[in-house]
Amino acid sequence: MATTDRQATTLALAHALSAAERGLAVIPLSRTKLPALRSPHRDDDSLATRCHGECGAFGHGVYDASTDPVRIRELFAAAPWATGYGIACGLPPHHLIGVDLDTKSGTDSSAALRELALRHLFTIPDTVVVLTPSGGRHLWLTGPPDAAVPNSAGRLAPGIDIRGAGGYLVGPGSRTDHGTYSTAPGTAHLAPAACPPALLRLLLPPPRPAHPATHPSAGDRGQGLVQFVLAAHEGQRNTRLFWAACRAYENGIGPALVAPLVDAALHTGLTEREARATIASAARMTGRRP
Repeated sequence: MATTDRQATTLALAHALSAAERGLAVIPLSRTKLPALRSPHRDDDSLATRCHGECGAFGHGVYDASTDPVRIRELFAAAPWATGYGIACGLPPHHLIGVDLDTKSGTDSSAALRELALRHLFTIPDTVVVLTPSGGRHLWLTGPPDAAVPNSAGRLAPGIDIRGAGGYLVGPGSRTDHGTYSTAPGTAHLAPAACPPALLRLLLPPPRPAHPATHPSAGDRGQGLVQFVLAAHEGQRNTRLFWAACRAYENGIGPALVAPLVDAALHTGLTEREARATIASAARMTGRRP
């Protein structure tokens, strides 16, 4: 490994340990901003979606995140090519929410956020701001412990991505292929500020029934498929929804489960359009009409 790479890894570890001292759980990242450690289950797709580190091995992405300095050093020792670190969102004590104001899409995401603030009567408080190599900004906010904010891309407004439960933010001091992430002047000393209630309402999924209703003919099997979708994490939502819809149509309860499956998918963070398109694909795949 080149000397510069070793220096970058040492620096990333130092920044990661500093973040952990503030109660932020971290993981090592590669220059591509992806988790530096590969999944130990990469040859078993089924196990890869079910195991969140219970096997004891490293390589479970954000589920490896820790504030324990001993574990953090072990993670970086296992990934000596790491040049950055990720900060897990949604975890105590901060329950971090990241508002990613992107510039690569050609939209003015900062203006879009200001427009949302005016329309919904909230103000972004003084908080930690991280500058990205592309000219974007990450705003760090905190949420209440009983509200799991889902990850989303462009749902709030074009160019605004949200990092919530199951997601992570690239930490300041990380080096990537495109440059270095840094804390905006005057914000490094701040603690992440509480998310304004009006903004939090926009970030949370729409309310759903405590127990999504199923058609009487669907029975326990249908409810089990709905619960299977509800348990989906970021990266497996469409896959779980498609699988459940296929099983529903194969067992003759597809039409009765469309509405409950859509409700469950909305709860995981998918849009209604995405959910209905996935269910329609399952219907076509199984030779049924959606």
